Amino acid sequence: MESAGEFDVIIVGAGTAGCVLANRLTRRPDVQVLLIEAGGKDDYLWIHIPVGYLYCIGNPRTDWLYKTEADPGLAGRALIYPRGKVLGGSSSINGMIYMRGQAEDYDRWAAITGDASWRWDQVLPIFKASEDHHGGASPTHGSGGEWRVERQRLSWEILDAFREAAHQTGIPKVDDFNGGDNAGCAYFEVNQRRGIRLNTAKAFLRPASTRPNLTIMTGCHVEKLLIGQTEQGAVCRGVQFTGSGRAFTATARRETLLAAGAIGSPHILQLSGIGPAALLHQHGITPVVDAPGVGENLQDHLQLRMVYRITGARSLNTSAASWYGKMKIGVQYLLFQSGPMSMAPSQLGAFARSDPGQATPNLEYHVQPLSLEKFGDPLHGFPAFTASVCNLRPTARGHVRLAANDSYAPPKISPNYLSTPEDRKVAADALALTRRIVAAPALAQYRPEEFKPGPHYRTEEELAEAASLIGTTIFHPVGTCRMGKMDDPLAVVDGELRVKGVKGLRVVDASIMPTITSGNTNSPTLMIAEKTAALLDRTWS
Repeated sequence: MESAGEFDVIIVGAGTAGCVLANRLTRRPDVQVLLIEAGGKDDYLWIHIPVGYLYCIGNPRTDWLYKTEADPGLAGRALIYPRGKVLGGSSSINGMIYMRGQAEDYDRWAAITGDASWRWDQVLPIFKASEDHHGGASPTHGSGGEWRVERQRLSWEILDAFREAAHQTGIPKVDDFNGGDNAGCAYFEVNQRRGIRLNTAKAFLRPASTRPNLTIMTGCHVEKLLIGQTEQGAVCRGVQFTGSGRAFTATARRETLLAAGAIGSPHILQLSGIGPAALLHQHGITPVVDAPGVGENLQDHLQLRMVYRITGARSLNTSAASWYGKMKIGVQYLLFQSGPMSMAPSQLGAFARSDPGQATPNLEYHVQPLSLEKFGDPLHGFPAFTASVCNLRPTARGHVRLAANDSYAPPKISPNYLSTPEDRKVAADALALTRRIVAAPALAQYRPEEFKPGPHYRTEEELAEAASLIGTTIFHPVGTCRMGKMDDPLAVVDGELRVKGVKGLRVVDASIMPTITSGNTNSPTLMIAEKTAALLDRTWS
């Protein structure tokens, strides 16, 4: 086994968090950083064209190709579970939606960890520091940072009508989802630059890549962490990995930062002997630290896709139905970087309450001027729109557990969707609310007709059954290495993201969220990395 060298810091994973960490930590010329990524460079054309997520998800060049276990809550269905396997990670294949969540999300994290630095008023400046908002600097937005936030470069008549219908149903029109209270309806803002996807590899890693103190190794698969024992207990000394058919080790003088995501990070910890002892013994792995919370607490947003046929309005189903239509769309993007090829997967958003008793909105809508049976299928042959709605704060908890003592064998992913009475009720209420919105006067002229799941589902029990049949992930897994107080037996890391029981090791990605944010999870993950990098910089000064 060859040595790849000794570094101050090793970062495992060049996804959203890893790219930010690499940029921020190498600002100090005295800190040598190794960044290891299992995927390749982000030089695939479809990464950068917004609609290209269609060609990146399910593509082994850019996706880990995970699948869930058959889920009882989804009528026994297994789902694809995309995770980015390329520089930029999931920011290279996601929906580009810029979303922070509710202020209460972060106040809850502060209460769970006992660390006030996670409060909304403390993390808001961190969000702003890296932001370059199209509206310029303001009390809630930043200007001049690397993370560009723009308005989308198109609008649709049918989406404008849905927004008006939502307003008529009691969901107000708003301009900004990111001020700490996202209640209302608006077009999503996106991480693009003039109609081209902005991933974290372009925004953060590329500017840092020429620094002599940063080494980037792509196509390298981390097999496990190197854990040693001292009189003070376990310590992480580095990593073992393979690349180009060769086996390597690399050692870290200061810290190893695990940024492999909500699926990858718990999997690597378990392979390294850090996890539930019974699970590790089952696969012939000697526990280094019995950490029962590793891989548990998986949370995700389950979207319920309601499809409505319409008349008298344009939808992408019909616009892209002919070769002439496709050519027109392509020319529009080639010349102006606008039109359907510049679209995020969802254009219009809304945040609402499933019932009046909810203190803050617990539902998020992603509304699209198109429809299909499932991701990857062709568009329907009739004009339609899709109103997807998800429960932002599910009570169900799933898990990620290794399937074999083999780093190349994918872990078992069990989200356990709709496994609680509370989640089933919210799902039924969400479908009922969607029907009330669609029945509002603003949409009447388009004569919307429910195609999916179908109007024959009426009672709460029937609507919950419909949810189990049409529900699918919206790709927001978090929580599998959650942070908490030191006396919390299921907390994997503390408020500073240090792995309990192992010195020199932190987890820095979406897996540390104790509870899922009330919205899309990419930019909160970026904030987590920014916060950790600043903490390390203070620690080393």
